[in-house]
Amino acid sequence: MVGLKPSEVPPTTAVKFLGAGTAACFADLLTFPLDTAKVRLQIQGENQATQAAQRPQYRGVLGTILTMVRTEGPRSPYNGLVAGLQRQMSFASIRIGLYDSVKQFYTPKGADHSSITTRILAGCTTGAMAVSCAQPTDVVKIRFQASIPPRARSNRKYSGTMDAYRTIAREEGVRGLWKGTLPNITRNAIVNCAEMVTYDIIKEKLLDYHLLTDNFPCHFISAFGAGFCATLVASPVDVVKTRYMNSPPGQYRSPLDCMLKMVAHEGPTAFYKGFTPSFLRLGTWNVVMFVTYEQLKRAFMKVQMLRNLHSE
Repeated sequence: MVGLKPSEVPPTTAVKFLGAGTAACFADLLTFPLDTAKVRLQIQGENQATQAAQRPQYRGVLGTILTMVRTEGPRSPYNGLVAGLQRQMSFASIRIGLYDSVKQFYTPKGADHSSITTRILAGCTTGAMAVSCAQPTDVVKIRFQASIPPRARSNRKYSGTMDAYRTIAREEGVRGLWKGTLPNITRNAIVNCAEMVTYDIIKEKLLDYHLLTDNFPCHFISAFGAGFCATLVASPVDVVKTRYMNSPPGQYRSPLDCMLKMVAHEGPTAFYKGFTPSFLRLGTWNVVMFVTYEQLKRAFMKVQMLRNLHSE
């Protein structure tokens, strides 16, 4: 057996909420450079006339990270990390931590298992709820990841994360902080369904058929499958979301206009730009997050039960 034993008492909603946010932050700390490489590869190709003179060309995941470190410094792959952690604490806590509660809400009384339709509905619901709360953090994160800072610190567009929120609100209006909400809701509804439903089903089948017990190997396999499925179905809308949220005012009239221009100028393969770093990032992120999440739930419940024993 690897890790803590499953708790005899099911984890509470508060434990799931806190555990999901904490586990997601831990996963982000380990995989953030892959996410930054994905963003740089996704935006490569737009504004080609000016980009050739201003931006270095990126090739592959490792090549992108090495180019960033060489041209921008060793801290560059972690540009936007603060906003990324703020995003996970508000975003993952809702979409992952509340998934089981919402799934139970949609499940008919007396049913032994939730149907796939119910799970998909729960994933869409928590994904949309999470985006509605966390969208400004995602906008700021992508702006930092996509920007190549000038050498002079005084010429940088944003002096820090909080300054970025203020600057975007001042220059683009409060709506600027919610730029790309629709494609982000679409993207995260798809990602959340792919991740949560796939993880839920794989884990359930492994346990039902007694192939594995409810421990690390089961969580690892389930999380890896969830990461692959999420990357496969979400990559096209993820590219559109990244491009639209990073674009200056007026470049695209809408996410649909962004999508059509991508197809016209770069072809349909543009929708899968950055697929490899997306999979490396989502696959790794899912494994780290779900394995950590399962252990945190058990650890938090153990602490809670010990506190209850001492208080009696």
